[in-house]
Amino acid sequence: MTRHARNCTAGAVYTYHEKKKDAAASGYGTNSQRLGKNSLREFDCCCLSLQPCRNPVITKDGYLYDKESILQYILTKKKEYARKLKEYERQKQKKTEQSQQESATKELEYLKNFLEKSRTIVHNKDQKPKEEAGASTSVSNMANGRDKELPSFWIPSKTPDAKEEILTKPDKNIYCPMSGKVLKMKDLIPIKFTEVKDDSDKKSLIVKQARYMCPITHDVLNNSTPCAVIRPTGDVITMECYEKLIKKDMINPLDNSKLTEEDIIPLQRGRTGYAAANEDLEGKHKRPALQC
Repeated sequence: MTRHARNCTAGAVYTYHEKKKDAAASGYGTNSQRLGKNSLREFDCCCLSLQPCRNPVITKDGYLYDKESILQYILTKKKEYARKLKEYERQKQKKTEQSQQESATKELEYLKNFLEKSRTIVHNKDQKPKEEAGASTSVSNMANGRDKELPSFWIPSKTPDAKEEILTKPDKNIYCPMSGKVLKMKDLIPIKFTEVKDDSDKKSLIVKQARYMCPITHDVLNNSTPCAVIRPTGDVITMECYEKLIKKDMINPLDNSKLTEEDIIPLQRGRTGYAAANEDLEGKHKRPALQC
């Protein structure tokens, strides 16, 4: 069988390229596209604002945040918890009042029935009190306290068939937006990046491609370089530096202090467009399936 060109339409073989081309033109099937470098966060950018950190802090899991952004996130979550707790307490108080009112109504009804039965001993059974007769024959929608329970057909929450949403007690814990674990302000660890010193390069720090380096080996840090943070000092180093220079004796070369394995926190990388550095780098968009 001869080889078919990409734009060949008379071939007996439906090639993969023709299938992808027809799927893109028809609007059916699943579109898959590899994410490029411009679509992903840089290693020194905040996980919330996606901007270079001015006051970088990390969590115990190694996720990088700008201090201002993460504190604003924590404050927003606390305000949301206070609002939900107030609504929950209001609904709980309302249910308590309703239960008390129902119990009082039942006691009043029980007393009314008792008086009615005791009255029938003296009066004739066929005679009925005027109050009961008037109450039973009343067609007004304002009688018997129904003026406070009138439905509203303009407000969805007050329609006759609308049911009140049952609220649950909100969780007071604040969770990390990346790892989903409990996040506290005291768990945030301040870190510092060592800038690359180049007197010939007069560009701004944000414009530079090589902005930071390892303070021990002076290797340039980027998305494809695994990094770690020395917890006591907050210095960002490469994992290669840790494996070759620090791991053997567990001594910090910067200040000769003793380290433990818990003092080394791997920094979550900002990801690149290469599968060797990260996972789940393919974006998929599902569309209707083509049916014959």
